Parts: sequence; structure tokens; C-alpha cells
Amino acid sequence: MRALIKLGGTLLDAPQSRNRLAGEIAQAIAHGLQAVIVHGGGKQMTRYLADRGVESRFINGLRVTTPEVLDAVLKVLAGSVNQELVAALIASGASAVGLSGMDALLTEARPIRDELGLVGKPVRSDARLLNALLELKYLPVVACVAGDRAGHFYNVNADQMAVSVASALRVDKLLFLTDVDGVRGPDNHVHSTLSLEQCHEFIANGVASGGMRAKLESAAEALQAGIAEVVIAPGAAADIVPRLITGEAIGTRVVTHLEVLPHV
Repeated sequence: MRALIKLGGTLLDAPQSRNRLAGEIAQAIAHGLQAVIVHGGGKQMTRYLADRGVESRFINGLRVTTPEVLDAVLKVLAGSVNQELVAALIASGASAVGLSGMDALLTEARPIRDELGLVGKPVRSDARLLNALLELKYLPVVACVAGDRAGHFYNVNADQMAVSVASALRVDKLLFLTDVDGVRGPDNHVHSTLSLEQCHEFIANGVASGGMRAKLESAAEALQAGIAEVVIAPGAAADIVPRLITGEAIGTRVVTHLEVLPHV
């Protein structure tokens, strides 16, 4: 099985959480899983900027990225957050390799709009480098930084980057490990399964907002790109990685259509 595991920055902030997830992923790989990790680090970014007197501004959930902020993105996301995760995976026995979307232009992006500054949206990912690493039993760990053919860096949303990379890799599962239990409906209960149509409804009527809206938009894009299964699940749950890989129903599974059982 081949999976893309997207790790939210909050899960990687505390060493205990980071080490636990690294151990679970390393164990799954030892049992035959082919995996690529894409990670964020928004919490770490905000703290780094605040320590330097730089206020973080957001528009529709995206961080306005000035040249100064982009410098911090490279130092924090592609630097400390990426390398601390790689180190935790190495300590757990996985042959992890740290990358960003600029490496071999793994993920190409274009700027979204002027008011956001150096924020990009992935337009394509090239899976050749990742496939070569996977063939040699390495574990690619990709920071959510992308580039273009002129050598410009872009700060990109980690969920969007995960979808772009997962689509290029043709993975069997796309797992969003986050700091919530799953997708909550209007009744505030976690839905175990959501259809593509329900995703669009939750976005349109405002039930899903902020970070969850971004995840549902990314999940819908992944399904439309041909990825069979997308799961949004709580990264803090014990043994979450092996449980999801074996198909346990935890969090919210997003599918193209809900299965309708025939009447008996």
C-alpha cells in the first residue's frame, strides 16, 4: 500500500507527540507501507515571527507572506520543523530524507494574488524523485514550501501541497492527521463518512470554516484527482497510523459517493 500522510504542525510542536507519530510511521513502513510525509508548521511559524516582533496576518486562512516572512518559512518549515521530524523518524528506525517542494522542483506553484504576497498554490507535482527514493526504501519528508522554474520560493498551504503530491504519486490513501477528532456536522457530531456532495454542502453553508474548510476543499480535490480514499483523523489518538492503515473507522472518511445498501 502507498499512502501520503499529512501531519499538521501542532502535532509536531511537542517532542512527545512528534516522537510517537514517528515511531508509528516507522513501524508501518517496516511492515511494508510505502509512505511520503507532507507537513505544516503554522504554529511554529507564528511563534518564531512573534519572537522577532513580526505580526502574523491572515487572509481567508492563508498567511500573508512578505519577503521577511518567507525567510522565516524557509528557516522554520523547511529547516527546524522538517529536520526535527526527520531526526525523530531516524531515531525510530526509518530512513527519512528531508525535502521541500523546491528540491528537483518537486512541487511547482504559482502566486495566488498580490495581497497575499509570496503565497502560492501548487499547480503540479513531479513524483520522479519521490518514486526513486521510495524504490530505495527511503521515507521522503516534504515541507510545505514550493517553487517555480525561475527559482522563486512560495509559502503554500500544507493541505493543498499534500493533495498535489498525493495525486502525482497515485497513492491508495491520503491521511490528514490533525488536532481535531474529524469533521463535525451541524449537530456538532463527528461524521464517520462524508460524500463529495456533503463536503460541498458543509463548505457552502458555513458548517466547515477556517482550517476544516481548507481540509474539505483539499479532500474534494483529491477525490476528483482519482485518489480512492481520504481520511481526516485525530493525530493525537493512540496508534492512529496503524489503525488507519488497517482500515479502522476513526475520524472522517471522505468518499466520492456514500454506499447505499440494497433492500433485502
